[in-house]
Amino acid sequence: MVLVVGATGLVGSEVCRKLAVRGEKVRALVRTTSAKDKTEDLRSHGVELVVGDLKDPSSLVAACRGVDTVISTASSTLSRQAGDSIESVDATGQMNLVKAAKATNVQRFIFVSFRRAPGLSFPLGEAKRAVEEAIATMNFTVIQASYFMEVWLGPELGFDYAGAKARICGPGTAPISWVSFADVAEMCVVAVRHPEAARRTIAFGGPQALSSLEAVVLFEKIGGKPFTVEHIPVEALRAQFEAATDSMQRSFAALMLGSANGDAMDMTQIADEFSMRLASVEGYARSVLGKPATA
Repeated sequence: MVLVVGATGLVGSEVCRKLAVRGEKVRALVRTTSAKDKTEDLRSHGVELVVGDLKDPSSLVAACRGVDTVISTASSTLSRQAGDSIESVDATGQMNLVKAAKATNVQRFIFVSFRRAPGLSFPLGEAKRAVEEAIATMNFTVIQASYFMEVWLGPELGFDYAGAKARICGPGTAPISWVSFADVAEMCVVAVRHPEAARRTIAFGGPQALSSLEAVVLFEKIGGKPFTVEHIPVEALRAQFEAATDSMQRSFAALMLGSANGDAMDMTQIADEFSMRLASVEGYARSVLGKPATA
């Protein structure tokens, strides 16, 4: 039995579906306040639902009973409910889950983390680091993902591909290995049974490193429209980071600074080792712009 925590989120819901397709027995931790359409979608895929919350340690112990693998994709960054914060969810909440997994003799713990820019300390990064260290005594897999293309190259963060406008952090010349959330979900699923994923931290990005400006050019070429580009100077990002008054603001400012610095990696070995075909920014652009792939 695999328990997925963060099961109604962007990555977690995809993990549940992929596990179910593979014939795994899947249990999803959901809250009484979880969106009904999302919980019903999980149920329709044969996923067992168990009610609990990272902020409620006793519910986590109950959810972990009879489970051999925990996959945690939960975070307060993309969606939050009352009482959710980096401190309550990403820090204390995730540590509650680790303690519950250890108390119930869970064998595997797969944790979705992210690549942290060197020299920057911020609440979300420190919370992720603490969990990584806490599961190091278990049969763990840590997936340190790069920037999600669907989020950072999407309208919510200023990359308005439909309106041909982009807000870019810094000069936009540093390459980033933009990764699809669906590929991160696939890596979670593969890691459940793949022996080479055991007791390992995996840096995980997309198949090609592109700068933000190169991504703009790609969208212009596919969409056939020139973009209006706005740059946020690194100095302004640094000032935002220093002036942040809460953990979420400080963490998001740090992530924007990190994107300005870039995050390139060579994914050839990982893709070959785990037999994965990683989604490209071009494929993503064609999908959201409604442009079919060329022959």
